[in-house]
Amino acid sequence: MKSKISFVIPCYRSEKTIVGVVDEIKATLLQRPEYESEIILVDDSSPDQVYEVIRSLAKKDAHIHGISFSRNFGQHSALMAGLRKSTGNIIVCLDDDGQTPANELFSLVDALDEDTDVVYASYKKNHKKHSLFRNIGSRVNEWMLRIMFSKPRELEANSFFAAKRYIIDEMCRYQNPFPYAGLILQSTNKIRNVEVNHRIRNVGSSGYTLNKLLSLWLNGFTAFSVVPLRIASAVGVFTSAAGFAFVIYLVVRKIMDPSVLVGYSSTMAAILVIGGLLMLMLGILGEYVGRIYMSINKNPQYVIRNETDDKFSDNDI
Repeated sequence: MKSKISFVIPCYRSEKTIVGVVDEIKATLLQRPEYESEIILVDDSSPDQVYEVIRSLAKKDAHIHGISFSRNFGQHSALMAGLRKSTGNIIVCLDDDGQTPANELFSLVDALDEDTDVVYASYKKNHKKHSLFRNIGSRVNEWMLRIMFSKPRELEANSFFAAKRYIIDEMCRYQNPFPYAGLILQSTNKIRNVEVNHRIRNVGSSGYTLNKLLSLWLNGFTAFSVVPLRIASAVGVFTSAAGFAFVIYLVVRKIMDPSVLVGYSSTMAAILVIGGLLMLMLGILGEYVGRIYMSINKNPQYVIRNETDDKFSDNDI
């Protein structure tokens, strides 16, 4: 029996690039006829006509499947929808903008062995072609994965990776409304990198805005770890200890020199610092409580409006 590779590609503002990505995947697969394949394209309620392009591709090729969301749920939700649709024993996830080199996909696939469950692409030093804003976002995301999920410092995690079926099945068990890349790190530690090239984006710009990046980081901080709560506790202990030490200092100073006046500015500064810390801690607790509330209410990870497999869907009329 042939091995089957499923390609999962979240799509957003990519009507001008997705055809090139699909063509490159198909051309690369011709080099390895021992593999069967399918390509799953997930339209994350893109404001352009990318779903019309996806429908056109699906009509021409039965191995291409399209999914369209009812609204924008984010890249990770689109990824989860595609993973649940996939049927291959190897899954390859990549971007829709052509910056991830689809022609090097077998560098990742061939690196999957008995001791490796997931292979991430890594990009040559100083050769990553993302914008400065996106690179800063990636660095913060890397830092967060190390803190929250104990990701090894030398491991580079990004949106171009290959994984075995059982890892994907484990990820798909997650039903809460805040999926995140850390699901892979929770499932296995048998992960490695393979170096590939990274391309310049020739059309359009990244769909990641500051708001989306902040939302992504917040998901990682509060949906999968209690580290922020522990940090809050540590900050509280440190602040209390510092305040107690400061009180002792003031008492001793007053005893040593009764002429010293109590400073209004230092009192106000202390009040503002402690008040700010309290508000920050309450905000962190509020995020956790809010996410628990949404999870209990079973807020969906995504809502599928259309699938190209549904040939006679009312939504297509």
